[in-house]
Amino acid sequence: MSEDGQRAARRTSRRTAILHGDHVAFWDSGPEEPGDELVVLVHGIAGSAQTWSPLLAELARRREPRRFMAPDLLGHGSSSAPWADYSLGGYATGLRDLIVSLGYRRVTIVGHSLGGGVVQQFAFQFPQHCARLVLIDSGGLGREVSPALRAATLPGAEWVIPVIADRRLVDLAASVGRRLAWAGRHVPPSAKEAARAYASLADPVHRRAFVHTARSVIDSGGQRVRATNRLDLADQLPVLIAWGTADSMIPVEHGHRAHELVPDSELALFEGAGHFPHCDQPKTFTDRLLDFLDRRPPAEWDPAHLAERISEHVSFDEDGSS
Repeated sequence: MSEDGQRAARRTSRRTAILHGDHVAFWDSGPEEPGDELVVLVHGIAGSAQTWSPLLAELARRREPRRFMAPDLLGHGSSSAPWADYSLGGYATGLRDLIVSLGYRRVTIVGHSLGGGVVQQFAFQFPQHCARLVLIDSGGLGREVSPALRAATLPGAEWVIPVIADRRLVDLAASVGRRLAWAGRHVPPSAKEAARAYASLADPVHRRAFVHTARSVIDSGGQRVRATNRLDLADQLPVLIAWGTADSMIPVEHGHRAHELVPDSELALFEGAGHFPHCDQPKTFTDRLLDFLDRRPPAEWDPAHLAERISEHVSFDEDGSS
């Protein structure tokens, strides 16, 4: 019997956890008897776990034995949108709580766009829980970002977004997209995912969370949160950096820069893909991700090594005071 034939069929279910009184929705995908390895998929701003559907479908087709979990971050998708901490640190803490609640100590964590910033923060904040790191068209690696995201941080954005995200305009845009598809015009999956995120802003609760989240990481000049000054601290982790070469939201140069900063990291470029390479090229992306997971075993956490690396970033001035 082939290796694929020996693998158990996968199941994908929609689940909800109540963490600290908030509902956190997530997709749970894996074999009937999942093993010890968990891969966590973290979506981008205004997105949801739905963005991982093409990847989850590929995993099911291949009967991949690892367990994958894709949550809706607070304020996104079907999760609660409370008055809460929508910073990278707040999201990272929520992920930690969900992961340990599922019974896992160390996980591979994958982040797309804003989710890339979240998982970098997770790796820095909770290194004892991070076994591998995968960044997809990630935020936090440079100043440049699309004008649309910068505009969301400007004064008065709360009143402008309801106009441009009015449900009637969203429905009209969706209708145009369907007509283009009916006429045989190809609509890239990246464009569809961006439209899905845009449509979510018609809901005032999601819109409020979007503005809070955007302002925590972006200002009028671009991204104001960066990991590049400490990204080399991830040198004990297997790191994969994936990017669509045609990304118009976050330039591919950020991926090249991150690859140079992280020793022994891997860079995977998806030619012609946009901001969502896992949607534009799901088969190729799944091939590359699973190859990385198969070749690079989970790292063990070495607190002494991390302390030594942090100390290399620090110097103290002697002021002569007694």
